[in-house]
Amino acid sequence: MPPAPIRVVAIQPRLELGEVDRNLRRVEDLVDQAVAEHHPRMVCLPEAMTSPNLYHRRMRGVARPLIGEPLALLRRLARRHDCLVGGGFIAVRGDDARGTYALCEPDGSVHLHDKDQPSFWENNYYAPGRDDGVMATSLGPVGCANGWEWGRTRTIHRMAGRVRLVAGGMHFPSVPDWPWAARWFRDRDHDMLAQYCRETPPRLARMLGVPVVHPSHVGDFVMATPMAPGLSWRSSCVGETQITDADGAILGRLSYDDGEGWIGADVVMAPGVPRDPTPDTFWAASFPLSAHLVWYAGNAHGRAKYLAMKRLGLHRWRPGPDLPDHVPAEMLPAVVDDVPPRGRASGAAAPTGAVVGEGVPVGGGAASD
Repeated sequence: MPPAPIRVVAIQPRLELGEVDRNLRRVEDLVDQAVAEHHPRMVCLPEAMTSPNLYHRRMRGVARPLIGEPLALLRRLARRHDCLVGGGFIAVRGDDARGTYALCEPDGSVHLHDKDQPSFWENNYYAPGRDDGVMATSLGPVGCANGWEWGRTRTIHRMAGRVRLVAGGMHFPSVPDWPWAARWFRDRDHDMLAQYCRETPPRLARMLGVPVVHPSHVGDFVMATPMAPGLSWRSSCVGETQITDADGAILGRLSYDDGEGWIGADVVMAPGVPRDPTPDTFWAASFPLSAHLVWYAGNAHGRAKYLAMKRLGLHRWRPGPDLPDHVPAEMLPAVVDDVPPRGRASGAAAPTGAVVGEGVPVGGGAASD
């Protein structure tokens, strides 16, 4: 007999640069509303749920202790709604900050994954991870991918034959709107990047042969431009929150035009049977030359600056406790939640659903990092 379908939810938030506490309140409200409508077994927020991963001096204050409020919120939501709840944030793990995703169980236990390689300017703010992203959850083996891990073939190689669903999160910023470069960026590369982001979740699903839950950020922003002081980078996070089945068929989708909201769908967690081959390349598909250039330059600049600031003790965070990648509930503080449960059996009235408003800026000007 094939496994029974389970309901999963992906949330597409519109968050504000550096506003960690406000963003946590916002994602809590979105999870509460989405659960009231869908009563899922799993809810996934994107990576960077505490702040969009932008290049700006305000990012220096975004990292939080691993055993801090972002993780506490995810654990409260999992207990409150009797389902797995996941989300990503920059967490201090030992001597480094990392791009961590936490998938929390209703019993208080936690599964952790650190992004294997920060993307572009993200290298200024955290270090690479070392784990394989395979989580032994109460629902079965789940692969976790953060950001551009969704597009790298080594992610597929780590998970092939080992997972029955891939979840995690995306933060996908587009090119700047500089008028003097509009011919290349706004009029060409933006559409190419939006297409790349749109096609990435189904592509990964087909190469692994499992369903995927791909929550992503949405909204306009203004940040600084790496290595170009005083030059603003005004653009947008393109959205493309999706849930697909193992064939890559899209069961639910939110684009940039849909704005903030959530989607829910039923998927079957079964052993993966790849539909498409995995190419013998670093990336699973091609994208514009401009992104490649920013990738190499941004990675080198950001990594050098992160390490220099670490040696000089200039990071605003300080080393803190770390945890294993699977954390039993007894290793963590007790979950305390004063909000009544609204989980799968609550019967709470559903809100209006994934109806969203206009995109608004999440940046705060072009202050350099």
